[in-house]
Amino acid sequence: MREDTLRRRQAMLDYDDAMRTQFGVICGVDEAGRGPLAGDVYAAAVVLGEDHGIVGLDDSKKLSEKRREALFDEIQEKAAAFCIATASVAEIEQLNILNAAMLAMQRAVEGLQIQPAYVLVDGNKYPPIALPGETVVKGDATSASIAAASILAKVARDHYMLAQAELYPEYGFEKHKGYGTAEHRAALLQFGMCPIHRPSFLRRIL
Repeated sequence: MREDTLRRRQAMLDYDDAMRTQFGVICGVDEAGRGPLAGDVYAAAVVLGEDHGIVGLDDSKKLSEKRREALFDEIQEKAAAFCIATASVAEIEQLNILNAAMLAMQRAVEGLQIQPAYVLVDGNKYPPIALPGETVVKGDATSASIAAASILAKVARDHYMLAQAELYPEYGFEKHKGYGTAEHRAALLQFGMCPIHRPSFLRRIL
């Protein structure tokens, strides 16, 4: 493994240790699925113990699918607490995607078995939760706890889209997970929307 990768991952662990020293129990939060044309938006909240023993936590986008899947199971096994939550396509249409993502993150934090003292949220907007915390831009590459949340949210949403692919096989959801690829756009023009498409995202296509 490259030395710079090892250094970055150690820095993420050190960041969390410093936050625990300052605040006590911390929680990392991230979302997945703001950009796709179809499907629910997912979020996860993760509380890692000081000695969680999970090796290789990183921004989910920097990990292979195989590695994400392995860490998905390990995080759920070794985290002190975690919760995966969603906001539905109907909620995305009602609230807009940003507010629906905030709702999913709120639900994830509120669903934790342990209440954290401080919440670290990936991005630049803090969800409506009644706990102190802060946003961390590029948090999934800064905090191991946020990275763990990014992995849970990403893999859980991928699993959901694989299940949707079996229900609506003509769209190829198993390949693009709902993102607006050329294949997905061509399928939309041929077949129209299915029940999990986000109508507000399709105005320029249909």
